[in-house]
Amino acid sequence: MKPIHGFLLLLITAYDLVESVEAQDQSGFISLACGLVPKDTTYTEKTTNITYKSDANYIDSGLVGRINDQYKAQLQQQTWTLRSFPEGERNCYNFNLTAKSKYLIRGTFIYGNYDSMNQLPIFDLHIGPNKWTSVKLDGVANGTMVREIIHVLTQDRLQVCLVKTGKTIPFISSLELRPLNNNTYVSESGSLIAVSRVFFSPTPSFIRYDEDIHDREWIRHLDNEKLSISTDLLVDTSNLYDVPQPVAKTACILANASQPLTLDWTLDNITALSYVYMHFAEIQNLKDGDIREFNITYNGGNNWYSYLRPRKLEITTVFSTRALISPDGNFSFSLTRTGNSTLPPLINGLEIYTFLDLIQLETDQDEVSSMLSIKTSYELTEKVRWQGDPCAPQFYRWEGLNCSYPDSEPPRIISLNLSGSNLSGTITPEISKLTQLIELDLSKNDLSGEIPSFFADMKLLTFIDLSNNDLSGKIPPFFADMKLLTLINLSGNPNLNSKIPYSLQQRINSKSLTLIVSETVTHKGESKKVPMVAIAAPVAGVFALLVLLAIFFVVRRKNTKRAKRPFNPSIMTKERRITYSEVLKMTNNFERVLGKGGFGTVYHGNLGDTQVAVKMLSHSSAQGYKEFKAEVELLLRVHHRNLVGLVGYCDDGDNLALIYEYMANGDLRENMSGKRGGHVLTWENRLQIAVEAAQGLEYLHNGCTPPMVHRDVKTSNILLNERSGAKLADFGLSRSFPIDGESHVSTVVAGTPGYLDPEYYRTNCLSEKSDVYSFGVVLLEIVTNQHVIDKTRERPHISEWVGFMLTKGDIKSIVDPKLMRDYDTNGAWKIVELALGCVNPSSNRRPTMAHVVMELNECIALENARRQGSEEMYSKGSVDFSRLSSASEFAPGAR
Repeated sequence: MKPIHGFLLLLITAYDLVESVEAQDQSGFISLACGLVPKDTTYTEKTTNITYKSDANYIDSGLVGRINDQYKAQLQQQTWTLRSFPEGERNCYNFNLTAKSKYLIRGTFIYGNYDSMNQLPIFDLHIGPNKWTSVKLDGVANGTMVREIIHVLTQDRLQVCLVKTGKTIPFISSLELRPLNNNTYVSESGSLIAVSRVFFSPTPSFIRYDEDIHDREWIRHLDNEKLSISTDLLVDTSNLYDVPQPVAKTACILANASQPLTLDWTLDNITALSYVYMHFAEIQNLKDGDIREFNITYNGGNNWYSYLRPRKLEITTVFSTRALISPDGNFSFSLTRTGNSTLPPLINGLEIYTFLDLIQLETDQDEVSSMLSIKTSYELTEKVRWQGDPCAPQFYRWEGLNCSYPDSEPPRIISLNLSGSNLSGTITPEISKLTQLIELDLSKNDLSGEIPSFFADMKLLTFIDLSNNDLSGKIPPFFADMKLLTLINLSGNPNLNSKIPYSLQQRINSKSLTLIVSETVTHKGESKKVPMVAIAAPVAGVFALLVLLAIFFVVRRKNTKRAKRPFNPSIMTKERRITYSEVLKMTNNFERVLGKGGFGTVYHGNLGDTQVAVKMLSHSSAQGYKEFKAEVELLLRVHHRNLVGLVGYCDDGDNLALIYEYMANGDLRENMSGKRGGHVLTWENRLQIAVEAAQGLEYLHNGCTPPMVHRDVKTSNILLNERSGAKLADFGLSRSFPIDGESHVSTVVAGTPGYLDPEYYRTNCLSEKSDVYSFGVVLLEIVTNQHVIDKTRERPHISEWVGFMLTKGDIKSIVDPKLMRDYDTNGAWKIVELALGCVNPSSNRRPTMAHVVMELNECIALENARRQGSEEMYSKGSVDFSRLSSASEFAPGAR
């Protein structure tokens, strides 16, 4: 009953030479021996001829250390020293490179009891703002760990970060960057983590530079069933992948030539996507009539490549352009001779990588450059949290910053607070490059010079605090033209001319701006002389001062709250909090009803030129203020293209409302039932809706800090925009999920009958697998267009009914007849099997949402191939090369 899935393969031969690296030099190499002192030291490692230098110029933090002398003899010199990071949660190496360049990045970790603690550290490694891997060593010296990733730079800089995850101290022994051809190792998106890279020779145990001009590490692999063959002749390896000669000149065949040559491996993470690269060259002299031809299949006969004949002394590389996946993480590739072949199959080299999805976008490149310049010009190296990406991930955001996280766009900096940071000199123009800045606090420093004119171009600023510095010159009149500006504090600058320009005084008189200047507080048109030093002042004067300062801090607090909320460019001039009178205006007195639910009624509205949906809380609603508040708080801090965005909210007395982005095509349930004009969603539409809703749910589970459980996933809470793009909605029942080792949270049961996880209902123990159950029910609805509960059926619940119908072995009996059989049968089987896995009674046996997303993407690929009339077949796979060799064996070998 299992469908067979395949995928597109590419074959690269030596004639496909493009941008091949010809010179075996170290041009473009960055080879850092971490902790090497003095910082201008360099040396050449004898076993590889690679020149290493100190890492001191690439990082601002950390302590240097040396491994215990007893371990040095067995290790290469670049691992004798290291850098550890006892301070701060995230410490990052910074490289200035070129955007869109591809690099192999390798980190090596050898503990060697450098701290005499005999305590093996555990920590994470990040590439930019995204987690790359975890580092967990097996031993003091023999527990060498090497991590490799192939990564395309999204900006003109690269950050490799060590992140503390517990009480132990992160460290690193060496860090190496190797430029690669941009046309190699291409994934659909994201980066590739090296799992294993093997060749088949009795010696040597590993290969690196300068045999491999890209300094890839190849590990020898042979077992008792395989024989190694070799040639002394030169093999043409000049295709894109530049396979090293020691790999190309050796190959393995099976000792029993009549049997298939098998390659088996396993992944610990069974949901990981993988990419496989196989290198072939004929290195034996074939006699007249000899033919070496074979087919490549995987996991029980799935076709991978057919009728392959390796070229004579010339490398051919075969690989998949899409990722592979195995439901249990086990992979078995078979190379089987065809009926025409007189010789057994061979293979020269094999590479396996897993896919790393770079979910977290990096902060806008110009703003990163600006913040790094600010850090340098003011010598702010003591700021421990100023490491890595300024805004991402949110948990490691730089101290003193608030950021916005627009949907599908880079984070932007909206608030900068450097109060009391010992700044000196003039106010740097780099601040003007923070074009989305709303609040700026440079108070309590030693800044001098005039108030810079570039402030006039920062149109979004609402709050500027330059108090208690040494600024001079005049108060500039351009403040009057900054329409959003509501508060300026210039007090405590004794050399500043406190005369207020006429135009600025007019703004103050209009009650739209508060200005505090040296010895005078001017607030909403009222000016009062108040001594700033009030110790010896009369009681009345002190009281007046306190009142005015209280007003100032209330206004400042209000604006601080504004800066802390996520920023959406489409409503950047609006307050998120909206009055009831504004709600009446935008809905034209609730003229048009979009729908009704347990929360209340949803109305159509217009906010300027933007359509919105206004959900009013009914006074009789059972959900009440608690759920309203929960949804507002959630949507103000989480942003994803597949979650409905919150435009604003109304909390005005008894009137509560949520103002969402408008979703023109209503909810999925309406579209499935035909209530929106009878239009039938195609199979392609349904799959796309399913994967987009799954991506939104996966983001709640894995992309939020802390993670969230939705608790009310159903088709009526999946909304469609004008292009039928899907977004998950209604977060009133959502709950934070523990991340400190607990697997569930106990809570009062909430949700919708039919979608409710029976295990959660029985135990009150909520986990992310409760959402997975609900989503499984949604998938069954998408396939069948049946009601979730129908008491007229022999099996009332949809999951029981589908299981019952499938006992007859016919998928067509459950698929929505409105589709007129216009769908891929294999895809239908696959999505039903996935859905039934999601509704498994035991939560431990349900897949994760990450796995669900991967499986749904595979279904989309099957449908796309069918519509294009292609016989191409698609599969996704995940791999861990435990039976061949693991990435942890990519060790710097004995000297």
